[in-house]
Amino acid sequence: MKSTKHLGIWMDHSIAHLMELTNDNIVSSTIESQPVIQGKEQNLKRDESLLHNKEQNHLSDYFKKLSKVILEYDEVLLFGSTDAKNELLNLLKADHLFSKIKFEVKLTDKMTENQKHAFVKDYFKS
Repeated sequence: MKSTKHLGIWMDHSIAHLMELTNDNIVSSTIESQPVIQGKEQNLKRDESLLHNKEQNHLSDYFKKLSKVILEYDEVLLFGSTDAKNELLNLLKADHLFSKIKFEVKLTDKMTENQKHAFVKDYFKS
C-alpha cells in the first residue's frame, strides 16, 4: 500500500515555508518570491503599470515554483495570515494536474517555526 505524502505550506506573498511530514518528522525548506526593486519616486509614478506587471510576473513565477513542488504530494495544507494561500489554491484548482491532490486552507496568525511544525503535525494526525 502506498503511503500518503503530506505537505504543509505556511505562506505569504514573499516566502513559503514548506514542511513535509514523514513518519512524524518534519523536513523543512523555503521558496522565496523575487522582490520587485522600486526605482525613484518619479519613475514609479510614470511607470506604475510597468511596476504592477513586474509584480504580477514575480508572483506568477513564485506560484509556479510552488506548483512544481506540490505535484509530488497527495495532501497539502496551505496556511498563513494573507490571501496568498487562496490565490495559489485558485490557480491550482484551475489546472487539471492538481485534481487528485487534496487541499485544505487554514487562516492562521504569525507563527514561530516550532508552532508551524506542530500545526502541520496536528492537522495530518486527524
